[in-house]
Amino acid sequence: MILTQSHNLNSFIDSSDTSERPKNQVRQPDQALLEGIIESFLDGILILTEQGDCIQSNKLARQICEQLTPSRSRLNSVPKEIWIVCQALIESRVLSPTEPIIIESEIVLKKSNTLRIRVQWFNLNAVPQHCLLVILEDRCQSSQKLAIAEVDRYRLSPREVEVWLRRRAKYTYKQIATELYISLNTVKKHIKNIHAKGLQNNKSSNYQ
Repeated sequence: MILTQSHNLNSFIDSSDTSERPKNQVRQPDQALLEGIIESFLDGILILTEQGDCIQSNKLARQICEQLTPSRSRLNSVPKEIWIVCQALIESRVLSPTEPIIIESEIVLKKSNTLRIRVQWFNLNAVPQHCLLVILEDRCQSSQKLAIAEVDRYRLSPREVEVWLRRRAKYTYKQIATELYISLNTVKKHIKNIHAKGLQNNKSSNYQ
């Protein structure tokens, strides 16, 4: 999903490529439109120069950067955990200058939450050099969004919703039981019912 999103963003910028257009047809991407596209993404998005300056970012990316480095000295500075991955992509260009490489890494945030970092090259007409497109996926948040979608799709009961949201957040059965003040066997029963509803939903979809 993330790679598809980044491809769509690249497609938008590629449509503004001026290399083969006559001078009287030169068109730059609309800044407001670009900002709107980036803000609509479900993941954090950063567009950086090779020097580490932030050209564009969405709200989620700024929140993640603030979480990683609460006392950043410069507003546009990139947390070192993210910049290390960016440097790996920059250095890889020496080994494979023509290959479209994507560098991935994961780091652990607070409360055992995981942040997936993906970096790839990105062309932006407003900048004379190649940029870095950084995609930040909060795994916990992604799991919660998936769980919410499944809640609606499987038509779960209120108690099943409570159980499933925690299960998608990687709670153990014991942790779910403790937090919801129910027995371990009750948790197992709810999980079994949820899986049954999921299978039934998938079968119904196959027959449609």
